[in-house]
Amino acid sequence: MHDIVDRLVSIKKEIQLNNSKAEVVAVSKTFPINKILPLINFGHLHYGENKIQEAVDKWTDIKRDFTNIKLHFVGKLQTNKVKFAMPLFDYIHSLDSVKLAEKIANEQLKKKFKPKIFIQVNIGKETQKNGIDVENLEKFYLDCEKNFDLNIVGLMCLPPNDNTPDVYFSEMKRLINNTNLKELSMGMTNDYIEALKYKSTFLRIGSKIFGPRS
Repeated sequence: MHDIVDRLVSIKKEIQLNNSKAEVVAVSKTFPINKILPLINFGHLHYGENKIQEAVDKWTDIKRDFTNIKLHFVGKLQTNKVKFAMPLFDYIHSLDSVKLAEKIANEQLKKKFKPKIFIQVNIGKETQKNGIDVENLEKFYLDCEKNFDLNIVGLMCLPPNDNTPDVYFSEMKRLINNTNLKELSMGMTNDYIEALKYKSTFLRIGSKIFGPRS
């Protein structure tokens, strides 16, 4: 078996040991498609990208050939790029403003395609990070569903790099319990085991699978 596949299998075993069925989004940004093909041929379905043009170049043909693949947009989505994101991306993990919600709503009417969307929560109240503040989350979520007819499936966060992810993951679990949402996108290479303890359902893992980025 290819070493990339071995690493994915190892992560999936850890997920099972934590009594979880969380999906692994293999964050393939910056890696060429030939590096990703072993996972595709192995049958892995979920992949993450953070740049629209790179994703269009890499995945358009692949998704035509492998129709079960689910592509996740995991970066900051600029409003002027939404038209290129749909319908290539099945999931958008980074809805962070009313302006972006409106743009996605307009585009899904044109394309007759509704991506599954996570609301990005600024769980650490960091000024340098995007996301909806906790106190505004409920209103924003209701607006997205009622005014924009978006398919909101869950919440996403990027916790601060202060070595205490449990504090933020615990708060995210509380927030998801207060809604009727099912999915939690949290946990990356360095903290996915902690995220599993708080019922994360999508782990965004890159370097632990593909190795260091150049």
